[in-house]
Amino acid sequence: MAHAVAGTTFFISPSAGFGAACTQAAPCSLPDAQAAVRSFLAANSGADVTVLLENGTYRLSSTWSFTAADSGSAGHPVVWQAAPGAHPVISGASQISGWTQVGSSAVWSATVPAGSSSRQLYVNGQEAPVAQATPSSLGWSGGWGGSSSGYTIGGDAGAMAWFKSLTPAQVSAVEFDYPGGNGSWAESRCRVASFSASAGTLSMDQPCWSDVTGRAGFSQGSGGLPSMSTGRTPTLVENAQALLHPGQWFLDSASTPNTLYYAPPTGAMTGLDVELPHLESLLTGGGTLAAPIHDLTFSGLQFSYATWNDPSTSVGFADVQSNLRMTGATNQGMCTFSSPAGSCPWGALSQPLANVAFSGAANITLRGNRFSELGGAGLSVMYGSTNTVIDGNEFTDIASTALLLGCTYDPNPLDPSEAAGIKAHCTTDPSAVGGDSTGANEILTGTTVSNNIIHHIGTDYSSACGITLLFSQHTTITHNDLYDLPYTGITAGVIQGHVDQYSQDPNNPSNPEPPSSQNSTNINEYNTISDNLIHDYLTQRNDGGAIYVEGHQAQYVYNSDGTLNSSATLATGLQATGNVAYNSFQWSDTFYDDAGSEWINWQGNAAFATGGVDSQGGCHPTGHFSITGNYFPSHSEVYYGCGGPVTDSNASGNTTISNTPGPGVIPDSLLSAAGLTTAGSWPAAVRSPQIYYRSQNSAATQALVAGEGFTNGMPVYIKGTLVSGITYLSGGFLLVPLSGGAQATDISIDGSQPGGTRVNDTDPSISYSGFSYLANRGYGDYGDDVHYATGNGSTATYQFTGTGVQVFGEQYTDQGNIGVSIDGGAQQTVNTVPADGQRHANLAVFTATGLTSGAHTITVTKVSGIYTTLDGFAALNPIRVNDTDGSIFYSNFSYAANRGYGDYGDDVHYATGNGSTATYQFIGTGIQVFGEQNPDQGNIGVIIDGGAQQTVNTVPADGQRHTNVAVYSSPTLSAGTHTIVITKLSGTYATLDGFGLAG
Repeated sequence: MAHAVAGTTFFISPSAGFGAACTQAAPCSLPDAQAAVRSFLAANSGADVTVLLENGTYRLSSTWSFTAADSGSAGHPVVWQAAPGAHPVISGASQISGWTQVGSSAVWSATVPAGSSSRQLYVNGQEAPVAQATPSSLGWSGGWGGSSSGYTIGGDAGAMAWFKSLTPAQVSAVEFDYPGGNGSWAESRCRVASFSASAGTLSMDQPCWSDVTGRAGFSQGSGGLPSMSTGRTPTLVENAQALLHPGQWFLDSASTPNTLYYAPPTGAMTGLDVELPHLESLLTGGGTLAAPIHDLTFSGLQFSYATWNDPSTSVGFADVQSNLRMTGATNQGMCTFSSPAGSCPWGALSQPLANVAFSGAANITLRGNRFSELGGAGLSVMYGSTNTVIDGNEFTDIASTALLLGCTYDPNPLDPSEAAGIKAHCTTDPSAVGGDSTGANEILTGTTVSNNIIHHIGTDYSSACGITLLFSQHTTITHNDLYDLPYTGITAGVIQGHVDQYSQDPNNPSNPEPPSSQNSTNINEYNTISDNLIHDYLTQRNDGGAIYVEGHQAQYVYNSDGTLNSSATLATGLQATGNVAYNSFQWSDTFYDDAGSEWINWQGNAAFATGGVDSQGGCHPTGHFSITGNYFPSHSEVYYGCGGPVTDSNASGNTTISNTPGPGVIPDSLLSAAGLTTAGSWPAAVRSPQIYYRSQNSAATQALVAGEGFTNGMPVYIKGTLVSGITYLSGGFLLVPLSGGAQATDISIDGSQPGGTRVNDTDPSISYSGFSYLANRGYGDYGDDVHYATGNGSTATYQFTGTGVQVFGEQYTDQGNIGVSIDGGAQQTVNTVPADGQRHANLAVFTATGLTSGAHTITVTKVSGIYTTLDGFAALNPIRVNDTDGSIFYSNFSYAANRGYGDYGDDVHYATGNGSTATYQFIGTGIQVFGEQNPDQGNIGVIIDGGAQQTVNTVPADGQRHTNVAVYSSPTLSAGTHTIVITKLSGTYATLDGFGLAG
């Protein structure tokens, strides 16, 4: 009779000096625990092993590596998880201290470890921008000549003078950024190699420059992968100490000692946690196909502070699509479709490094972890991995793609000629897999991606997708929540279909060639993308979608007589069902079946608040689509605006809806099923609720509200007053009753009144005396942090502009009275002890209205109680809408952040092509257009409600740059809904910094 093997638990602490006992009383280090687990399993095969990580930061000196020796057994995984109540952080960074002010400047410096190299710096848990500026701000006039080696800049006196001021080492560190240079979906980066003052030339790094400007063409292309003009000047200049602006940094690795420079926004380093990454890989799990790493679980851990330095080398970041890039010859991955032929297989581009990566793995579970502050991709799984579960994690503040599944080198691992490329590029340790025989065993199989929160990714490489799916079988991507995305939400295929067209489809009756003549093949089958919630995407790049697909998605099934069995083949294809998408920032298809895509079932999806008129369509797809039961705001069920034909595409039973639907238009059941599920979800973070969309029915009796972090029973306000009768559909959707003339725009979830400009308690314009800072309480605080005071008389002072103000804090039994004084007036006493005895976080505890329009100062003082808690302020009226607002629809505008010119939100949208438009629908009695006045601007056209276009000159009379200014103010409008369209008419640039509303 078999007996169960007794399990054990090991304990780890980030503190040194505890020894190797790994007990709760004497916890050990990560390496000691790993050795203890291996030793225990060697003597107790099949035992349950749990390793608990205590609270704190685990600073790695090298990659935390797992091999087959660390594996559990079937049904008995080794579990590495956070101890109860703990928040362990796996860090690849050094905390930098010893700061010294550089003279009397606003810049500070610190010595860092020798050999430091990083493309990222994190300050108080957020990525800080590297030193950068626009060419125009540096006084460069442009007009550069281009060549295969670089630029001729002799005619640009400003650029010549600037480069002459640098040493050769400083010149070779300068990086140029080209958003949109290789297509509106791409953002390439290359560094300068050298500068010749006598010749007036800049030589650019190779192969980066050739890969950006001279990439090879390919035959039978169904859509281009364009080269950038050699004469195109950069949008941003980066990585020189001379470029430092407030909030930016520069790492001088050439100096002795290595020195880090930082310009804190407030001018002081007090209270700043500065983390400089030194590792590129935080955790790797690598096995072989014959002996995979298996049965491991990671839960409740945070993986943070890693970099990815390859884009700083001569290969740069020659972007092709979705963060896949060229790093070698200009015909990389072109295979036999270019002349001369390039490397194979077709589309074998270089993938971003993932800071956490698994290959040759089986039965790995990652649940409830946080992947944040990472310089590469967040997580990758590839090379024959099976039954991976990625559930309930949060991916945020990631420079590249959040989640990368599969490998560009293995569309067909059954082909022996691809084995060497697969081993070299699809594994965490190529040297360990030399003896593997690749075949069907190399196919990524059975991956489940569910209930994950993916937001604010692609922070450095804006063509990043939330989830990139390359080649796999039986992959399920379901019930995930993706938002705040610079490009596409979920992509499947990535450039694979660019050599596949209807004319090459072996199942096209007019094509006599057999199936073997198909241009590119892959092993994709039985993959599902279902019930995901995707919103606020395409915030920077264009020509993508909520879900974007290319290439073949099925394995052909034939009848006994040799004819194609379409229904059976479609059943093996991509199933895209039940997904809901809204708030596209650019004009593009929402559910996008692009070049060469075939065998997709689009069923029961919904799209609204899209940037374009079409919800489903693409360019040059092959076809074999079923498009049924969807809810689309479109002038046609299926639209391929740039080429067909499409074979065997069947659209029926779809419902055309308004682009701004109110309640009841899209079935509640569809909305409530999209995004995170309540059961089985392990969300890694408690998010403050936030509204992204509001729309009411025609009778103004109910509103549909979409957003993030909603909970059943949470307070909802209309004009600052708590409202009852809320219908909770899901964490992303609410139905809110309206009455008494209230509008959807009057709804808030933090008690603020319409027109409130909310600032977090960390805002530098707040001055504290006697307050402390606390983050990650998990109570739903705004920004998941608060400031608190224990001593009576402690104060928080905030200067604001408006006609009112709100104080946000907490009601709880350990709170007491606060005193509030505005502009030095009499102090008002506010009780923050709740009548119901329950905790109410992120609440407006005080509101003042009716102030004179202008600047004011409010002071909050702790009067009584154990604690006073401050969660920020809201300045009331006028209403300001930033250029990133999801209700602004752009055509041919690009995004620029961190210019350092005082832009509202430190970002703008800009256009270079005449005819580019920005359209905004608003409710009110007036509107202001905010932008920039500068000599490189010109005229813009303004149309309100379809009326006559008014021409507005944005060139200043004084010849100076003026940012964040109202370049246009409308006359008084009738109360109600209006639409304004801004069009670029002339000049080099048109710049939009948002709108201001009245009424």
